[in-house]
Amino acid sequence: MADIIIDAHQHVWDPKRARYDWLGPELAPIDQEMTFEQLKPSLERAGVNATVLVQSADNDEDTALMLDVAAANPEIVAVVAYVPLGRPAEAAVHLESFRGNSLIVGVRNLIHTLPDPEWLLRPEVDEGLGLLEDAGLSFDLVAVLPEHLALVPTLVERHPRLRIVIDHLAKPPIGLADSEPWWTLIEQAAASPTVSAKVSGLYSAAGDSGSWTPDAIRPYLHRALDCFGADRLMYGGDWPISVLAGGYDRVWDGLSELFDELPDAQRSRILGTTAQEFYRIDPLRIAAVGIKNTK
Repeated sequence: MADIIIDAHQHVWDPKRARYDWLGPELAPIDQEMTFEQLKPSLERAGVNATVLVQSADNDEDTALMLDVAAANPEIVAVVAYVPLGRPAEAAVHLESFRGNSLIVGVRNLIHTLPDPEWLLRPEVDEGLGLLEDAGLSFDLVAVLPEHLALVPTLVERHPRLRIVIDHLAKPPIGLADSEPWWTLIEQAAASPTVSAKVSGLYSAAGDSGSWTPDAIRPYLHRALDCFGADRLMYGGDWPISVLAGGYDRVWDGLSELFDELPDAQRSRILGTTAQEFYRIDPLRIAAVGIKNTK
């Protein structure tokens, strides 16, 4: 068993406190306040010791909510916040305000909701990413389209010190007949040692998102292992989005079946130490949840 199990990708949201433009009636089961208290029983069942809370909206109110929730729950050992990367002057102010706060470990923008799939290459965004690189924080890349994943080599070339983690393995085509272009693009993205990925959000791409099976995920996990190695892969439960794909318990059970097939050293990396090292999580926060520092 892993010394520590970190869920490196989970959310909370509250429409009364922040605006979530992507939420709506079509997502009825999660179109409401989703709290950490709702998730806790599943984390306890799974033996998850700590979590990384990831932004759900491109606004400051969502970040403030995450910090409030983290303050009340020591199991949340890191926060991936929002910074307006496309507005460098504002981004600089945000990053300066984060200085000295060990809870904030990275930044994410919801690029997959933007009409331009190459938004990250715009000059003003490139400047914002440079500021993020200089600040030593990581970048969570929401790569949903092949065009998003194809940007990674360019981002690495422009920002060689920026640690990038690809959320949800860039949504491989689980359940579809053709594994391309994902199969090739994920190898190209993994070529740089500064790029990692999350084994999270791996739902069916064919019809009902909940129709996935461990057998359908297995080849994509093994492809990721071939490309990144376990040292650059981390587990994420993707709650509460996972509610739409069977719920946290089903996702955990399905992925655990696959993780249990791996050597213990690889399993431990994916379930904890990769996230701890990539996000540079404060050892004191790890100690606060009663787990020895494994670094």
